[in-house]
Amino acid sequence: MPNDSEELEDAANDVEWRKLSVSAEQHGARLDKALVDAAPEFSRNYLQQLIEAGRVTINSQPARKASHKVKAGDELVIELRPTPQSQAFKPQAMPLDVVFQDAHILVINKPAGLVVHPAPGNWSGTLLNGLLAYDTAIATVPRAGIVHRLDKDTSGLMVVARSRTVMDALVQSIAARDVSRQYLAVAHRPWTGPTRQTVDTPIGRDPRNRLRMAVVDLDSQAGKAAKTDVVFLDNADSGCLVRCILHTGRTHQIRVHMASLGHPLVADVVYGGVCVAAMHRQALHATHLAFDHPVTGVQMTFDAPPPEDFQALLAAWGLRYNPNARVENP
Repeated sequence: MPNDSEELEDAANDVEWRKLSVSAEQHGARLDKALVDAAPEFSRNYLQQLIEAGRVTINSQPARKASHKVKAGDELVIELRPTPQSQAFKPQAMPLDVVFQDAHILVINKPAGLVVHPAPGNWSGTLLNGLLAYDTAIATVPRAGIVHRLDKDTSGLMVVARSRTVMDALVQSIAARDVSRQYLAVAHRPWTGPTRQTVDTPIGRDPRNRLRMAVVDLDSQAGKAAKTDVVFLDNADSGCLVRCILHTGRTHQIRVHMASLGHPLVADVVYGGVCVAAMHRQALHATHLAFDHPVTGVQMTFDAPPPEDFQALLAAWGLRYNPNARVENP
């Protein structure tokens, strides 16, 4: 598979020059960050390579450093060539379970098996492609308005911004932990700990397997703080049903934290789970989402019942789920 450097030399006959006038809000930003705003369908790494290759100009002069601080009024010109990533940003009609929409946001109930964002191995057929087909105006918003992600095989609720202003507001709300995100999970082994437990351990790349994440020691390994509340709901001979409340949003956070407690999720083979009955993907569902509307300020609350495969697992193991027993964030 060609890498980004090779892609710079490909498709020589398919070139686009894109212009950007640096706004007052972008004054003092790094050049590569400003370019992301002008060409959100390209990766920052690829745009940095364009800078190094002399294919970006500032006020008609070649730019050489990605770290260069731009000024309000600067005129930037980028010479763009297609890459698999940029070509992936194309509309593809698909059925979307839209739980709520207004002029500012969409709330989607994502099915298991749907990749959220194009990436190597999944350059098409993603939620992003579906969003671009659903709302043509969303093409002007970075990442088609996607402000948080779910793993491919995790089902449930996501909020999507329909404008850049709303996207920035939602990103800030998530960073400030003002967005409530709760998940249902079925894990191996009956629960024996306290009915509510907080897991506050950092997560980083597993040093023994770079395709996995792991709980790490920040004194010796790279990683980021991660915090999950785990609330016990019901037990069975084979395992337990829990509600997980995110305080941070690290890659595979719930899956890693549950495995660290000795309760890997059912069918999560990456972290020690085993497929059972009809469940052949990690038994994790984003069931509850709540936030203040980024424009009106109204409290928005959404709940999505678990899908059929999840409910079949609950029935097979005799686990009881009360959809009205929502847990408030501490």
